[in-house]
Amino acid sequence: MSTTPETPRVGVRVHVQKFGTFLSNMVMPNIGAFIAWGLITALFIEAGWITGLTDLWDHPSSWVAEIGGWGDFAGGGIVGPMIVYLLPTLIGYTGGKVVYDVRGGVVGAIATIGVIAGSSVPMFLGAMVMGPLGGWSMKHIDAIWDGKIRPGFEMLVNNFAAGIWGAFLAVIGFFGVGPLVQAFSTFAGNVVEFLVDNSLLPFTSLLIEPAKVLFLNNAINHGVLTPLGTAEAVENGKSVLFLLEANPGPGLGLLLAFMVFGTGIARASAPGAAIIHFFGGIHEIYFPYVLMKPKLIIAMIAGGMTGIFVNVIFDSGLRAPAAPGSIIAVLIQTAGDSYVGVVLSVVLSAAVTFVVAGVLLKTDRQPQEEDLAAATAKMEGMKGKRSIAGTALAGATRGGPIHRIIFACDAGMGSSAMGASILQRKVNAAGFDDVVVRNEAVANLKEGDADLVVTHQDLTARAEQRAPSAVHVSVDNFMGSPRYDEIVDLLVKRNSGGGDAAGTDAGEAGGDGSTVTMTRTGVIPEQSVVLTGTATSREGAIAEAGDLLVASGAVDAAYVEAMHERERSVSTHMGNLLAIPHGTNEAKSLVRRTELSFVRYAEPLDWGGKPVEFVIGIAGAGKEHLALLSRIAQVFLDADQVERLRSAQSPADVTAVLDSIEG
Repeated sequence: MSTTPETPRVGVRVHVQKFGTFLSNMVMPNIGAFIAWGLITALFIEAGWITGLTDLWDHPSSWVAEIGGWGDFAGGGIVGPMIVYLLPTLIGYTGGKVVYDVRGGVVGAIATIGVIAGSSVPMFLGAMVMGPLGGWSMKHIDAIWDGKIRPGFEMLVNNFAAGIWGAFLAVIGFFGVGPLVQAFSTFAGNVVEFLVDNSLLPFTSLLIEPAKVLFLNNAINHGVLTPLGTAEAVENGKSVLFLLEANPGPGLGLLLAFMVFGTGIARASAPGAAIIHFFGGIHEIYFPYVLMKPKLIIAMIAGGMTGIFVNVIFDSGLRAPAAPGSIIAVLIQTAGDSYVGVVLSVVLSAAVTFVVAGVLLKTDRQPQEEDLAAATAKMEGMKGKRSIAGTALAGATRGGPIHRIIFACDAGMGSSAMGASILQRKVNAAGFDDVVVRNEAVANLKEGDADLVVTHQDLTARAEQRAPSAVHVSVDNFMGSPRYDEIVDLLVKRNSGGGDAAGTDAGEAGGDGSTVTMTRTGVIPEQSVVLTGTATSREGAIAEAGDLLVASGAVDAAYVEAMHERERSVSTHMGNLLAIPHGTNEAKSLVRRTELSFVRYAEPLDWGGKPVEFVIGIAGAGKEHLALLSRIAQVFLDADQVERLRSAQSPADVTAVLDSIEG
């Protein structure tokens, strides 16, 4: 097993991954608000569905204009305040909350109001700056007097500190960040105008598409393209400039790619977003999907350039701006000689975006290269040839005693729980009763929470980002890793009063005293025990174990795809012929109750180059499955118990083996 390098080669990838996840955590929880705004906009603006799909109203009912904020009600309504105030404030609040919980969210929202008031363009970019800044700065300010406030004054100090600092950030945002974003918008418009003047139209997508996802689309479209296009249309009867930003093809292609290749909330919400975008013309609805995975801007640029190139070839254009940019509005405004070119530009731009985005999404979900895993596993097998204490652990910044160990995995549900159980027993058996080992999702790691962090080799770089000052240990085989003995050796060196630990059997005493019994709790119901599995591949086995959880009503059907996604990220192979597939951290909302499924295979399956005969599917709604996983770990560390599972003739025989281990 290779040690963690001092300077990981995946540093750039990890930073991009971390940044993309951070953007996703700010935007995706607010997708519902974007959809609500999109529906209201598509229905009630002056060029919306209600006024555009009927000829019965010479003067539509006043309530339509009142909601849409046009006509006699210009400047009012719901549409404008939602995009100007509600959506940026929600993003600012969420950004602050990600950094410093609710308190950070409140300060982030206050700071966001400042940039909203300081600019005339929707301040989404400003919200993404001020929200996290508010949470981060409030967290560090609170740390100044943490533990120093006199009893009884905590609420007074906390409330006034948040209020004063939030007000200060709002003023900074109003006079500083808001004008900067406004200036960026003006600069972007000037660059587009230069490209238009020099006949470089397809290359305008290099700026238009990134600017769109930063919610600068209206500034570019209405501030630059519409005036220029109107002048051209007066002279020629049409203008292609109206289609540079309004073409709904690239956005449709992106959302179709998420429908086919996406996962989780993004995949589930993409169909509705596609309808609102393509038929309602609300392009902003797809921007969060790009923000959550910034590399998808490549697909948007490719699609945008394709659409513009087709329109240039066919000399097609619109008579007037398509507002909103729906396929309906585009076709209504298309010049009589331009329908072929316009339709082709939409179709081909959508197709190109779909293909490029699909490749990027599929690539994003691929597992680490097998040759790296094989090489690392080979080194770990050389037990005693290379110790942690002499390499990675010796170079750690923390040199004192180790009291808190966290075993982290992607979801914090299965792999880490089992590994933590095994390591805790080894630590306790060595006499270090004051050392606590617990499991956690890698995304929930926090600086200062642990003295030592154990992760799968593919997650170590992410863990180092979350807890840089901790000692980090990479493992590959969760069940029998020699690294556990090396960790115990390190405890002997670091901690006073340690026993003679190295090599102690993990099956000796220890644990948390839990006595979960499957036959009493029903955590593995008999109908979820299959002794003759039919799958012949890793993917098939995951589906077989997941389908048992679905059939028993423990999880929603979408949870099975989350199990596959988890496997693509990091293998759930535990060693000793066992794999424990489970969903991602984001899929926990799909779990209705805690339950496990058990599948045995007559012939070993190839699990990424390693043999597996037993597959235990996990659906963990809380913490109750962790004690059970501890028992399972003990079973698979005992060759005799594994043989009993091999020879089990009924589900009752399986539960009997697992019940025979003391919790």
